[in-house]
Amino acid sequence: MRLDQFSGIVAFVKVAEAKSFTRAAAELGVAPASLSEAVKGLEERLGVRLLNRTTRSVGLTEAGAQYLDHVRPAAEDIRAAGAALREARDRPAGTLRLSLPWIAAPLLIEPLMRPFMDACPEVRLSLIFDDSFVDIAAEGFDAGLRIGELLDKDMIGARLGGPLQMVVVGSPDYLARNGTPKRPADLAAHRCIAFALTRAISPWEFIVEGREVAFTPDACLVVNTLPLCITAAEQGLGLAFAVEGLAAPLLASGALVKVLEPFCSAYEPLHLYYPSRRLVPPKLRAFIDFVRANAHKLRI
Repeated sequence: MRLDQFSGIVAFVKVAEAKSFTRAAAELGVAPASLSEAVKGLEERLGVRLLNRTTRSVGLTEAGAQYLDHVRPAAEDIRAAGAALREARDRPAGTLRLSLPWIAAPLLIEPLMRPFMDACPEVRLSLIFDDSFVDIAAEGFDAGLRIGELLDKDMIGARLGGPLQMVVVGSPDYLARNGTPKRPADLAAHRCIAFALTRAISPWEFIVEGREVAFTPDACLVVNTLPLCITAAEQGLGLAFAVEGLAAPLLASGALVKVLEPFCSAYEPLHLYYPSRRLVPPKLRAFIDFVRANAHKLRI
């Protein structure tokens, strides 16, 4: 059976039940001529007449009656499925599958996970953390989260929060033992804790006399998660370059101290990205709206 033989089945069932193209078209919200063409096309593909038409009435042929008995349950299932989708299209429900960098766990997910799930109890979250770039369409994700300036050009981005302020931090004990750097160039004399997603260490970016300056530390410790960079700095192992929001609790308690503040830059805000602006699923729209409404509670 060719795929196009399914075309017109719902139209045929509706006309057979209403015994009128006009009434069936009104119920379906289409023009009678369009309905007539759909049924005619179905008859041509099947090679049999399904309906007897006169100027006053529409009736089933013997073949049409037999065909109706077979296809009516399927047509009912199709109509029920459509009705269910229409009913759910404005209600957040189903599994929301997100691809996120590890930085999003403490900054975004941990503070909002329970409040969001309480607000949208029919949404199930599937959170996959991976700092590498992911083809969200190919991997079956509804959306991904990345730093704004790194978005693919063919993606729609929804900004979440403000710019990510970077800081250089160290423990009071480390600074007492090793001194406090005054300029980015002084870092060459310090023990540094570096972040590396691959083998290449991510450079520390500063603004010096209006110019961007990149410093790649000769690190005493290299890790692939920013929270561990901050933990190592708290333990006095060296200086770390990290997002201020991640270090905020330790900065507030005095366990860490900021240095080189006048030179530290900011990264683009976090963006949730997805491949189409058309028909955004309610579960995704609800998540975007919830994060934006609660951004003032976050360290982003």
